[in-house]
Amino acid sequence: MSERINQILGGSPIGVAIRLILISILVGFILSWLNWNPNDIIDWVIRSVEWAWRSLFGSVERAVYYFLLGAAIVVPVFIISRLLKMGRR
Repeated sequence: MSERINQILGGSPIGVAIRLILISILVGFILSWLNWNPNDIIDWVIRSVEWAWRSLFGSVERAVYYFLLGAAIVVPVFIISRLLKMGRR
């Protein structure tokens, strides 16, 4: 059981805890130096995802159009590749 925990964590639990504490202090220092807080980071991520979504898809209608456009190529290529693999057996 102990070996399994070490494998999951990537080392002994105490060693992993110490590394996480040290890395957390370092990252906290850097974020404090940059005058960032967790809310700023979460807001930035949310704004970035929203911007990317609006830039790429703008609307659900355009997303469906991209899907159908891509599927017109991907699905036939997939079917042909599967048929060719079945013929080799």
